[in-house]
Amino acid sequence: MERSQERFLADYSYYLRIERRMSPNTVSAYVSDISSFLDSTGLDAKSVNSGDIVDYVASRGQSLSKRSQARLLSSFRSFFDWLILEGERVENPCDSVDAPKMGRYLPEVLSVEEVSAIIDGVKTDSWTGVRDKAILEILYGCGLRVSEACGLLISHVYAEEGFVRVTGKGDKERIVPVGEAALEAFREYLAVRPEPASPEYDDIAFLNRFGKPLSRVSIFNMVKTQALLAGVNKEISPHTFRHSFATHLIENGADLRVVQEMLGHESILTTEIYTHIDAGTWQASILEHHPRK
Repeated sequence: MERSQERFLADYSYYLRIERRMSPNTVSAYVSDISSFLDSTGLDAKSVNSGDIVDYVASRGQSLSKRSQARLLSSFRSFFDWLILEGERVENPCDSVDAPKMGRYLPEVLSVEEVSAIIDGVKTDSWTGVRDKAILEILYGCGLRVSEACGLLISHVYAEEGFVRVTGKGDKERIVPVGEAALEAFREYLAVRPEPASPEYDDIAFLNRFGKPLSRVSIFNMVKTQALLAGVNKEISPHTFRHSFATHLIENGADLRVVQEMLGHESILTTEIYTHIDAGTWQASILEHHPRK
C-alpha cells in the first residue's frame, strides 16, 4: 500500500475514534474493510469509482451474506464521506451503488427454560465455573453486550442499591438494574476470583486463568460450550442472552422505552425488533388454536 494511503487509514481511524466516538471494535472493522479493499484492488482511494466498488463486492459475493455486504458498503460510504470532508474527493462513489435488500433480521431467542438449563448446568466445582455462571447471569440478568461484560468493573456493581453501571458503545454510560440471582452469582465469584496479574486489572471483574481480562472470544466459546452441555441446539452467542433478556421483558409487559434505556439503544426502532419476536410467539399460538385452522 502506498504511504499516502497508509496515512489516509491512520487519519481515518483517528477520525472514527475521536470525532465519531466509535467503539474500538467498529473502528477496527471499518479500517480493515477499507484496507482489504485498497490492498486487493491496488486502487488509489482518491480515484475509486462506483464500478470498482460494485466489482469488488461482486467478487466477494459468494462468501458474504447480504448483511455482510451491507456492512461493507457502510464502511465504504463512511470512508469516502470522510475523504470529502478532508477535501480529497468531491463525490462519494457509493452514492450510485444500491445496498442489498434484506428482510428484517430476527435474532435467535432462548426460552426462559433454556436460559435456566444453560445457567444451572454450569459446574461450579472450580473458580472458572463459578466465574462462568456469574458471566451468564450478568449477560442475561442485565442484557449486556459481550464487550460490556468484558469491561465490567467491580466498583461499578452496586449490590446494595441493586444496579450496575455499564460503559457501552461510544463510551456512553447507563444504569441497569440487576436481580438477586445475578448478584448472588457475582458475590460467589468475587470470593474465589484470582489475584490480578497486574494492579491495572484490580478493578476488572472477569479475569482469565492468567489474571488478565477475559476476552470476547473466551466468553463466546464458553457460551457455546455451556449451551451444548445443556442440550440447547440453537445457534447462539453471548448476544443471544441479551436478545432473550429483552424479549422476555417485553413478553412480560415491560415498556418499550424502559427496555431501550436498559439496552442502551440509540433508537427506539432498534428495540422494536423485540416486539416482532414477541408477535411471532403469539401468532404461532393463535394459529395453533384457531377455530378455523
